[in-house]
Amino acid sequence: MEQLEKKRAQFAWVMYDWANSAFATTVMGAILPNYFAAYIALEGALSIWGYTVAIGSLIAALISPVLGAIADFRGSKKKFMAFFIAMGVISTALLFLVDQPGDQLLASILYILGTIGFAGSLVFYDALLPHVADEDEIDQVSSKGYAMGYIGGGLLLLVNVAMIFLGPSLLPGMDETEATKLMMRLSLSSVAVWWAVFSIPIFRRVREPARMAEASEIGQNVIAVGFRRFFKALKEISKFRDLFWFLLTFFVYANGIGTIITMAVAYGTDLGFGTLILIGTLLMVQFVAAPFAILFGKLSKILGIKKSITLSLLVYTGIAIIGYFMSKEWHFLLLGFGVAMVQGGSQALSRSLVGQLMPKSKTAEFYGFFSVSEKFNTVVGPFIMALVTQLTGDGRWGIVSLVIFFIAGILMLRKVDIDRGIKQAREEDAKMVKVA
Repeated sequence: MEQLEKKRAQFAWVMYDWANSAFATTVMGAILPNYFAAYIALEGALSIWGYTVAIGSLIAALISPVLGAIADFRGSKKKFMAFFIAMGVISTALLFLVDQPGDQLLASILYILGTIGFAGSLVFYDALLPHVADEDEIDQVSSKGYAMGYIGGGLLLLVNVAMIFLGPSLLPGMDETEATKLMMRLSLSSVAVWWAVFSIPIFRRVREPARMAEASEIGQNVIAVGFRRFFKALKEISKFRDLFWFLLTFFVYANGIGTIITMAVAYGTDLGFGTLILIGTLLMVQFVAAPFAILFGKLSKILGIKKSITLSLLVYTGIAIIGYFMSKEWHFLLLGFGVAMVQGGSQALSRSLVGQLMPKSKTAEFYGFFSVSEKFNTVVGPFIMALVTQLTGDGRWGIVSLVIFFIAGILMLRKVDIDRGIKQAREEDAKMVKVA
């Protein structure tokens, strides 16, 4: 019976990836940026949208570690997660109201709130992983989560794209442009429904982990303890040698991965590729990435987690190099398949390795630091790519410049001693006491 409950909890945890990924694909990636630029922003759409994305990511990155520290102390990861899900769902639903040229401020505010809700919920979602999976299961459970995320996000995006393209024919009495706009707004709102409904299992099946605190913290103000824990964690995280070094390593190679993900469509557009091949490749990546994410979870059992991540970074290195020579649309589709092979696996194994290296008593606050690395993975990489492109006048040199992130990541990863890191995390947990 206990084993059955454990499997149910793991499935419920995995389903939240299915739930939230719709925001990443439809709102962040495909529909809202296009809708904003085409129908809402009066001028300077690209720069306004860039600032909007940056502000949302920055706020989410800055608040994550403090919130994680508070949640660990209070033993209320699920409550905090519910709050951020509600923020994200409500903000996303209200995007339906953005329907007039000049509504860019409303769109930006709702997107920022939605991003904070999305990112904030993931801090506590990730922090629950070490509590639903044992050490020998964590790689596979994390990989299944990413796989379900790709499938769920891809399915809703497929439905949304069909709605937008078929909108004018489904609403023959409406102006074609207005019909398309309506379907885009409905697509954005559909994410809120999807996100809310499929979030239910994690609250029903996953138990709140036991509250753990230092004896001196019991009875103290939660906010004061939260900030004190954050600053203490900021100092102490460097003491967890392997965890700290892996977070730096992840920050380096994640910038290469994040840049390829966020700049691929822009690069393809710059090369003159059509919208159909760009959207089609995006959809293909969602569905192909799912089985490969699960495959990497199993591969880690054979090769080990470090070698599996290294393999994914070698594939990314090849993608960046081949991207320099890309000239035909089928090349873009082929490279998209290459990305799909390793994208989910590299992310899932990175998440699970962090979970193994951190004390269970501090999962939310240390996953907060992991979240910071994730949020900034589209800052340094895109800047380097843009700078190289500007200096050379050729986007091909920009894409190949990303090789440095993957090579550096491979070399840095070799210095991570997983066994030593796990031992240190266990020793830290032994100092803590459970609080009723």
